[in-house]
Amino acid sequence: MKPEDNHYFNLLKQAITSAFLTDNSASMSIKDWKGEDITAFQEDLFNKVKTTISEKWFYTYIKNEPKKLPRIDMLNMLSKYVGFDNWAAFKNTHSRSFNTSKNPSAIKNYAWLLLLIPITAILIYFVNTKNEFEFCFIDEDKNETISTILDIKILQEFESPIYVKTDSLGCFTYKTEADIMKFVVQSPYYKTDTIIRSINTNSNATIKLQTDDYALMLHYYSNGNIKDWKKRKQQLKKLIADDAQIYQVFTHDIGVEVYSKDDFISKLTIPTSSLKNIKILDKTSKDGKIVKLKFMIQ
Repeated sequence: MKPEDNHYFNLLKQAITSAFLTDNSASMSIKDWKGEDITAFQEDLFNKVKTTISEKWFYTYIKNEPKKLPRIDMLNMLSKYVGFDNWAAFKNTHSRSFNTSKNPSAIKNYAWLLLLIPITAILIYFVNTKNEFEFCFIDEDKNETISTILDIKILQEFESPIYVKTDSLGCFTYKTEADIMKFVVQSPYYKTDTIIRSINTNSNATIKLQTDDYALMLHYYSNGNIKDWKKRKQQLKKLIADDAQIYQVFTHDIGVEVYSKDDFISKLTIPTSSLKNIKILDKTSKDGKIVKLKFMIQ
């Protein structure tokens, strides 16, 4: 390849890098792109100029040192991608940089131009870097990690919520370009809470949750070894509203079974081994009583 052609083609590759990094994240050296980076570039190219290149072409002309320039139609397409009408317009705009490179005495005067593209790429890279939030939850009373899975609803401005769950360590991570994160944490055994955190105060973000006493009492009644059944029934009657809506969800069958307050209390006060596997799925309280309950026996 002629030195002049090689010079302009290298400038084009630098311009392609800057154009891609405007809306994407990747290495600042186009020769280091691979896999997902190349795929993302192909998609960005198609979105902007309605045509694209093959991965084989990318490796031949971008990652390696080609012996000749690509076809003129490919050069025109890539020139359009970086904001020029065609290859000729791109070369004409950058002709001064080539003339300068042939004149060593002028290099010092225009050296700042050679730094412009990599500096711009660095700035774009940091602007588009996503913030990573990490949160872990502990029981406020026991001061222990909450090992049960918690439901997380991430709230986004002008967009639908995103739903995730905590892992076995009681934690979850989320990446976003926003500096502030807002989410709702929910669990049958803990009170629902809305959390707002800034990335600047996110270090070692441990969040304490308050237990839901009503749900824990139901869990205790169904699993505890209580011999005084009459006393147990009286406690449950005070805990549950008379018109409470109570549903049992089945693990394999479609549908639910509806219980009255008395039927549900009878179920909890009959000592069967299945009650030890009861799981509260959802619960609503009002005026100190449970008014809606959904459970399953695993």
